[in-house]
Amino acid sequence: MAREYRTAELADAAGIPQRTLRFYRERKLLPPPRREGRIAWYEDHHLARLRTIAALLERGHTLGGIAELIAAFENGRDVGQLGELLGMGWSEETPVRLTPEALADHFEGEVTPENLAASLDLGYLAVDGEAIVHVSRRLLDVSSALVREGVPLAAVLETGRRVREHADAMAALFTELISTHLSEESLPRLRPLAKSVVEAELTMAMDRLTASNQDPSA
Repeated sequence: MAREYRTAELADAAGIPQRTLRFYRERKLLPPPRREGRIAWYEDHHLARLRTIAALLERGHTLGGIAELIAAFENGRDVGQLGELLGMGWSEETPVRLTPEALADHFEGEVTPENLAASLDLGYLAVDGEAIVHVSRRLLDVSSALVREGVPLAAVLETGRRVREHADAMAALFTELISTHLSEESLPRLRPLAKSVVEAELTMAMDRLTASNQDPSA
């Protein structure tokens, strides 16, 4: 059963003063609570939103910028479940709003109906009115760079799908490790450790592969 919080309880769980919570409400950074008489009841998704706001502030986003990001996803929440980026979870990725023309400029000649369908299926893209929202600035930059180097976008998307399968498995391993020996509440704080492990292992794996390809006896 989903937990509900009074104003003071939610502020305490999020580690912020009650006046800050009220300020976020006034700025429409939080969805309205359920009202029962004069009592406001909040739920876990409100707590997740507050934690996400805190994470974005730590990364240098302004409250105005965060409000714009939230507004962008409120309209497209049902497409690819991208609304979870700012309403739920702890994503560190920055979404990017693009016109269709700007998207075509990133992937000149590669924005075909098939590639668009694949991107929507992966959740990389969502539609917000006449604009297109890409889930991650980093993924957008990397994929467009690969296409500029001559890699077909269809191949990039297929590789992204396969990488996600492995990434999901690695995330599950780390989550199980922390949940077993510490607590799920430790996950946000320890995420940088998981990223360091993945980056180090990937670097060493690529080094081994390069060495193997260069060894004539291999």
